[in-house]
Formats: sequence, C-alpha cells, structure tokens
Amino acid sequence: MKRVAFILKVKHDKLAEYKEHHKQVWPEMLDALRRTGWHNYSLFLRDDGLLFGYFEAEESFQASLDGMTREEVNQRWQDFMAPYFEGLGGAHADQNMQELEEVFHLD
Repeated sequence: MKRVAFILKVKHDKLAEYKEHHKQVWPEMLDALRRTGWHNYSLFLRDDGLLFGYFEAEESFQASLDGMTREEVNQRWQDFMAPYFEGLGGAHADQNMQELEEVFHLD
C-alpha cells in the first residue's frame, strides 16, 4: 500500500454544505472508491477551507485516480461537488488534487 496525501481548497461560504454532503456520500460512490483502490480514506477540513485528504492506495495515487475516471458515478459526484471548490479553472477536484510528498512516517 502507498500512503497518499493531497490538498484542495473549499470555498469559505460553502464549508457547511460541503460537510453535510460528506455525512451522506452516495453508496455507489463509496463502492467505486473501494473498487478502485482507495482504502482508509479520510478528509480533514480547516476553518479557512483548506482540505487535506489521506488514503492508502493499492498501487499508486495515479492508478487510483485513473480507476475513478472509469466510474460513471465519479463523473456525477465531481459535477455535483465542483461548485464547492476554489481554483479549479473549470476542471473537477479530482483533476486538481495537489499530492503531498511524504517526508516522515512512524509506524
């Protein structure tokens, strides 16, 4: 497993709605994430909208992203969630995740 971390930015005026939507992620979206190698997936949100994501990938970050691009539900979820993010330039959040380099790990 490869540990993966990424950041995005949620619009400040959309924070409450964003959190509400993640209390009830569509079951078919959860299934797609599991099928495409997203394990132990967590999102953390700061008050200023900085979103930190972490998951463990079976293969790699790119392989997990590529798997999700083949899932129809992902397209619908990305379309639904796009208005909540800053700086996407018309793209989807999953096309703008800034991967972070792991510099330390304590097992």
